[in-house]
Amino acid sequence: MSTAKLAGRLGRFEFIALVAALIAINAFAIDIMLPGLQQIGAALGEPDANRRQLVIPAYMLGFGLLQMVFGPLSDRFGRRRPLLVGLVLYFIAALSAYAVSDFNSLVLLRFLQGAGASASAVIAMALVRDLFVGDEMAKTMSLVFMVLMLSPIFAPALGQFLLVVLDWRGLFMFMAGLCAIVTLWVWLRLPETLKPEERRPLGFMSMIEGFGIVFSNRVALGYIMATALLFGSLFGFLTSSQQIYTGVYGVGLWFPAFFAAGGAVSALGGFANSQWVSKYGMKFISTRALGAFVLASTIMFLFGYFNALPLWAFFGLSCVTFFSFSMIMPNFGAMAMEPLGEVAGTAASAQGVLQMVLGAAIGAFVGQMYNGTPVPLALGMVVLGVLAAILIKVAGLKPQQDAIA
Repeated sequence: MSTAKLAGRLGRFEFIALVAALIAINAFAIDIMLPGLQQIGAALGEPDANRRQLVIPAYMLGFGLLQMVFGPLSDRFGRRRPLLVGLVLYFIAALSAYAVSDFNSLVLLRFLQGAGASASAVIAMALVRDLFVGDEMAKTMSLVFMVLMLSPIFAPALGQFLLVVLDWRGLFMFMAGLCAIVTLWVWLRLPETLKPEERRPLGFMSMIEGFGIVFSNRVALGYIMATALLFGSLFGFLTSSQQIYTGVYGVGLWFPAFFAAGGAVSALGGFANSQWVSKYGMKFISTRALGAFVLASTIMFLFGYFNALPLWAFFGLSCVTFFSFSMIMPNFGAMAMEPLGEVAGTAASAQGVLQMVLGAAIGAFVGQMYNGTPVPLALGMVVLGVLAAILIKVAGLKPQQDAIA
């Protein structure tokens, strides 16, 4: 890719920063909520701690489902217009949540907020695929992922701060403001990256054809399904981490610090992958990182099962999984997208839907299994990691004829 392909408006650094910001507004919408779950439940009359978690999977459900819409739209109308529509929907939903008066309405608004955010996620992936291929795509996605994973360092602590100076409604005011800034950035700086001659017609049969191309590609589908399962393990951690750290280990107000440290380790993994992928290749790095993920999760499960998992061990093993996760996901995502350049928007939406809908469902299930110990979370991570490894093994090497230039 050359910066000339960005119409002379964006350089590589600003492009990566903008794509990272598009994805980061989703991470903030999840992570910033974690310290406020108890206060939200108390203010809106929801006493069940497990039901309070629903503000997270509801967002993820909307985030996943609407990618099926925004992906084909971006292949038909280009990247800019659908992206701006989604950002405006996110803004309206976040602003409306500021004035909500009951818990069920908040859950609905979170679904709508996630629906708007789906445009930013799927189109961010398509933007990268429009401009990069091969290891360069994986390297770019690693840098984006690194910035994304820095958000857990700041989001819970920022959420805790907002809860002190304002209340839980301030969380939504912050999200609306951040979205407004990103929307203005896109409006002023992001050119169209999809050439008119590469746009696909929009219609039912065209959509079926596009998704058929995605799901008939054995290698792409294997990596897409593997990332969906691994996202499920991440979402399981997100939904139950506050209960584990505060309920099992009694860290209290130090929870955001532990969560932030995990985010720092994830960012380090993304940076390491961006430096190593050109030398060792996507497949070599990601498969070994997946092995480390499964091993650390297995140790966590066994020690937890025998009541021998102190705080330092749980945190240390979690960091290993975070580091591994950040070396797996950019590479798996790039290998899934690489043979699907002709239908990049549709491919990104299919990947996002399976990741977020399946991942959110799995994560919600794992979170609801919380029983006062870290064992259900650890067992879920082991099972999901092993299943992902099986899928990658079945996918095998990419046949030359599967590639779509």
